[in-house]
Parts: sequence; C-alpha cells; structure tokens
Amino acid sequence: MTAWLDIACAVEPLDDIALDAELVAAMRRRYRALRGGHVGRINFYTPTFKAYATSELTGCGKSAWPAVSITGGDCQLQCDHCKAKILEPMIPARTPDELWRVVNGEIERGARGMLLSGGSNLRDEIEYDAFYPTIHRIKRAFPAFKIALHTALVDRDIALRMEDSGIDAAMMDVIGSQDTISRVYHLRRNAADFERSLECLTATALKVVPHIVIGLHYGKLLGEWNALEIVRRHRPAALVLVAVMPFYAPAGRPFATPDPHQVGQFFLDARAALPDIPLLLGCARPAGAAKTQIDAYAVMAGLNGIAHPADGMVELAARLGREVRVTPACCSIALGDEVLALEGAQSGISIDVQQVIARERSQRRPRAALSRIPVVVRA
Repeated sequence: MTAWLDIACAVEPLDDIALDAELVAAMRRRYRALRGGHVGRINFYTPTFKAYATSELTGCGKSAWPAVSITGGDCQLQCDHCKAKILEPMIPARTPDELWRVVNGEIERGARGMLLSGGSNLRDEIEYDAFYPTIHRIKRAFPAFKIALHTALVDRDIALRMEDSGIDAAMMDVIGSQDTISRVYHLRRNAADFERSLECLTATALKVVPHIVIGLHYGKLLGEWNALEIVRRHRPAALVLVAVMPFYAPAGRPFATPDPHQVGQFFLDARAALPDIPLLLGCARPAGAAKTQIDAYAVMAGLNGIAHPADGMVELAARLGREVRVTPACCSIALGDEVLALEGAQSGISIDVQQVIARERSQRRPRAALSRIPVVVRA
C-alpha cells in the first residue's frame, strides 16, 4: 500500500512543504486502528468551491453569523495574546434593549445565527445576568435563529441559567497549564476551575463545544495535553482546535509561531483520545507554509472539519480515501458550523474525487519539474 508521504508528494501544493516522515507514518498506523462514528469523514468549509459542486448554491453574506459583544471592546483581563482587540470588530450591544435591536436588525439582513460574547471580569467571567431574559425573548420570537454563547468560566447556577435562556451552543476555552493561566491570562484561577466549568456545562442539555488554543503559552505547547484530558473526561458535543494567532501581543511578551509538527502530534493524540466526537480545525491558525503543514497534518490525523483549508487539502483527503464533503461557506458560516459542530448528518456536499483532482490541477500553473516534499529529520 502506498505510503502517505508518497501520496502527499503527488499533491502539487505540498511541494517544498516539510512534513515529518515519522509523524506521518504514525498518523497512518493510528488512523487505520481508529474506531468511532466520526472516523473517516471530513468536511471542508471553503468560499471557493461553488464551481465544482452545484450551480444552485448561493453565497452567504458577511452578516450570516455576526459576532456580538455585550461589553463592546472592553475586557478587564487584557490577555497577552489578545489585549481585547478580538472584541473590537464585534457588534456592540451593551444593554439588553440594544441586544434586542441588534438581533432584529441582523435577522432582517439575513443572519441565521450569532456568536454572543463579551469581555471578561478579573475572574474570567462574562456578566450575562441582565441579558438572559432578552436571550430567551429572542429564541421565542425567532426559534430558528441559532445563538452560540462564549461562556468563559461558570458555576452550576450560571450553567443552568444559560440552559434556561435557550441558547443553542455553549463554548469555552479549556486551558491546562497553570503557568499559562497566570502569565498569559493574568488570571488568579487554576486548571481545576476550567474543568469545573466544563463539567457544569456538560451536565446541562446544552450543546457544549470547547476550544483548545494550541500554542497559547507564547507559541509553545505546554498545557494542551492536560486540556485534552479534561475534555476527554467530560465528553462534550465536539472539540474545536485552533492555533494561536497573537497579532496583538505586547512587544515585551512576543509569541512564536507554534511548531507545526508539534501541532500535528497534538492532532494525532486528540483524534485518538476522542474517536467518537467531531473534531474540527477552526479558522484561527498561522498563515503561509505553516498553515499548509498544519492543515495537511489535520487531514492525515483524521479531523472531521477544516475551516478554509490550504490549497491542496481537498485533493489530499480524497487521495487518502477520506469521505470528503464540502460546504461552500464564508467565514461566518464556517464559524457557525464550528461552534454548532457539524450539525446535521448530511452537512456539506458529497463530491466526486476525480472531479476534485482535475479541477484543482486545472487551476494551478504548470511547473517545470515535480519536486519532492522535504522530510523533517528528527534529532
């Protein structure tokens, strides 16, 4: 049987992209041994796939899944990787009345759902108390409108209030390193607080979709495997993985780009730990060659979804025999499917493998000669 590294060599966009031969071989061995309802299938969210799927699909607008912040751009934590800048593009809705007006306006513009978030207090809690009645009102008035809530840290009572409000999905970052919690988040909490929050959320009927940010400790992998073990113990609806993108890190505390090979190893371990729940790679990850490496490892490790994949990933998955589906999606719809975790058994469009390969190759420039994938040699 053809080695996976040789298969990857046949995918033109992977030329000159360094892959770890030992890691790729381990991915092949472990993937073949996996058993679980979500093993094998992969869904790509891409805004450029319409041409090979169907002429009946229509593009989605930027307002399909808006992000709304109940604190505007304010956040007390000022974490080193974010500095509250992630909140600035969100639509502000600082009062319950303003939230009601914002949601009505977004629905008129075609919104199908929203991400509701906000800045944290010094205990990493988002103060939603005054907003729960309005959330409940929105769900009564617009039952098809999906609401995914970024929970931050919660206790049992807060988790129950979130459930009673009618939200569709609860999201939280799971952090497994005390050093990361203290230094990056400037937070006087511990990993046990993150586990208790996840435990409280998964004890409800909510669809719980935690996220693990790979490389959160200034670009290094530190607490990710402990975070994975926390997630494994509490069996959420799905897990979303992202790689840190510290655009706003302070000059005195810079972040390195996470090592793609270490990220790939984490993908391998995450798939083995959670073979029976959807495992998705979210939009956030480094650009350039690192993105191609990370995405290739995500395909080979057996992840179930990749938002806006690097060039060549659909072909790679097809050549590896994955059950490939594609969702023509803008960023906002990809976000919606990430947080609601591939909702629906027929998510995406089933595609013809040979059509994918022919189409992708027809759109690439001819090359003078075929190069080989560089192999990473371990010291």
